[in-house]
Amino acid sequence: MISDEIKKGIEKSPHRALLMACGLPRTQMDRPFIGIVSSFTDLIPGHVGMRDLERFIEKGIHTEGGYAFIFCVPGICDGIAMGHSGMRYSLPSRELIADMIECVVSAHKLDGLVFLTNCDKITPGMLMASLRLNIPSIFVTAGPMIAGYYKGERLSLVSGTFEAIGKYKKGELTEEDFYGYEANACPGAGSCQGLYTANTMACITETLGMSLPGCATALAVSSKKKHIAFESGRRIVSLVKENIRPRDIITESSIRNAIRVDVALGGSSNTVLHLTAISHEAKSPIEIDLFDKISKTTPHIVSMIPGGKYYMEDLDRAGGIPGVLNRLADLIESSITVSGLNIKDIAKNGVVYDEDVIRSLTNPYHKEGGIAILKGNLAPLGAVVKQSAVSQEMLVFEGKARVFECEEDALNAILGGDIKAGDVVVIRNEGPIGGPGMREMLSPTAALIGMGLAKTCALITDGRFSGGTQGPCIGHISPEAAEGGLIGLLRDGDIIRINIPERKIEALLDNDEIERRKELYNPINKELKGYLNRYARMVSSASKGAILREE
Repeated sequence: MISDEIKKGIEKSPHRALLMACGLPRTQMDRPFIGIVSSFTDLIPGHVGMRDLERFIEKGIHTEGGYAFIFCVPGICDGIAMGHSGMRYSLPSRELIADMIECVVSAHKLDGLVFLTNCDKITPGMLMASLRLNIPSIFVTAGPMIAGYYKGERLSLVSGTFEAIGKYKKGELTEEDFYGYEANACPGAGSCQGLYTANTMACITETLGMSLPGCATALAVSSKKKHIAFESGRRIVSLVKENIRPRDIITESSIRNAIRVDVALGGSSNTVLHLTAISHEAKSPIEIDLFDKISKTTPHIVSMIPGGKYYMEDLDRAGGIPGVLNRLADLIESSITVSGLNIKDIAKNGVVYDEDVIRSLTNPYHKEGGIAILKGNLAPLGAVVKQSAVSQEMLVFEGKARVFECEEDALNAILGGDIKAGDVVVIRNEGPIGGPGMREMLSPTAALIGMGLAKTCALITDGRFSGGTQGPCIGHISPEAAEGGLIGLLRDGDIIRINIPERKIEALLDNDEIERRKELYNPINKELKGYLNRYARMVSSASKGAILREE
């Protein structure tokens, strides 16, 4: 076992003494050492219930003959970090999480790992760490939050708060109802109720084969989640004995499967960043064009909020990811999973209990999958849109640019009534380098919806969007303004043309005018300190997954 390096032989007496000081009995020294990598924190709703799950994972490990050690990594709640400077730290935290896990596990020579995770950057950071370390691993995603209710209306975080701000500003909500929404939108522990980034990543983790069947959709407050946690603890001991490692499971085939399920669900556009980064750690790097290729051949068969009507609890009762895999069975590629079953066997055994929540391939919500990659003079390296959340009349749009140098200025203009029908809101200097940190833009996109502009305005940015975003909102524009991208040269009144079916995004400027603007361009230089200063100097383009350059 790997742990023999810290527990076998006379010369390891100091190591054993320190382990026994932590409470490890000498009688347990020969067991596999299993780390429980927990992201418990009091700061994130998706993580506040993890102390219970840690116990059930630990019970499973000891039941099967392993010995458990819990250590923790921090997390950031994107909802709380949203709309201010704190969001600059969210995406960069993904790299820190991977690095911290690498440090702890490499130093302590653990034999296997159970990753207890849930929210946006924590799950991909942990997947990256598992692949980098490549020791037997299994994931437990802590589960979605139940829906909120107010006066009989079903609520989620986004509809009950972010979008309600615009409605309140327009006078469509009373003060009493506004605060009623706020008090009831998030009724307890769990990741936000729709197919936002956290739950999309949970679905992807299960499809990749790194968590047990049913894990992604099992609610945070359910006994089902505790049962999965216990069985995951048992299973990691078997994975150690069988020496099945993450790079055996996360392969080119399983990555393609994950993309296919992602687009069939209409998942968050952030998965383009995260799966690209995960594939890099898996030594099977992908290009973002693969999302578009798979999306064109995969129907969108699940209508989830924010762009649709169903919640994660609905998807769970309808059959969860095994049910979705059953629908996609003929398109799914053979791949092993931590359960010991091939993903094709899981697909075969999956059952659909609600024909509208998980539709058939012959009766989809849309003929194409949820994500589209756009290119053109504004984004020669690509831009990302969640096309399943765009209304039919906005798939093709042309409008005048309203240019803002940061998210806050754009939000103030939207809520102040300065944005009109026909405008294209342009938010730049928010990319991985220029932000730095590539902030999410849920506040301005939700404000557009709340102000009634979702079907008359578009928004483009070199930043990114929350999984809660809907409408013609195009992010990840690459190259970003800080890299000399055309988005940095746009001016108020420039005509922007968006054609999602044809995968195009263009500024209607001739080459001579572009060259004149390049000569006059003065990039914004932000004063940076600490980690963000280092991150901005090391991070790569969004088109490469915003990974840190290794040279």
